[in-house]
Amino acid sequence: MSRLALLVLLLGLVSLSACGGVTAPDLFIVQRSGSGPGAKLTLLVNEEGRVHCNGVGARNGHELKLSDSGLVKARAIQEDLKESASEHLSLPAEPGSVLSYSVRDENGSVRFSDNSSRQPKVLRELALFVLQTAQRVCGLSE
Repeated sequence: MSRLALLVLLLGLVSLSACGGVTAPDLFIVQRSGSGPGAKLTLLVNEEGRVHCNGVGARNGHELKLSDSGLVKARAIQEDLKESASEHLSLPAEPGSVLSYSVRDENGSVRFSDNSSRQPKVLRELALFVLQTAQRVCGLSE
């Protein structure tokens, strides 16, 4: 491919992204359920840090977006989930469980509960990320 053709292709891609023609891929989607008020949540995070909470991507006219550090954390979680997701890890809840999580990404899926035994560290990090994002970004109480 000539340099001119490559330049035209790159300029076309840039203009498409500037017009909203290209959307960033999703990092992961988490579905949280449980018995308490506010337990039910669907949280979608994309590669650019845009967030949808229960299908809503904006609040008070502003799009929901992670901070830079939040996006770094989301990407690290997605990276650390690769092995568990590709194995479709499913950990049962222990008695007294309050919250259950199901997370999907391009590698597969993981299911666990807040008190599942033998949780990899990344699952505890994911649960905390979901809680903090729901509160700080989505404006939800839990």
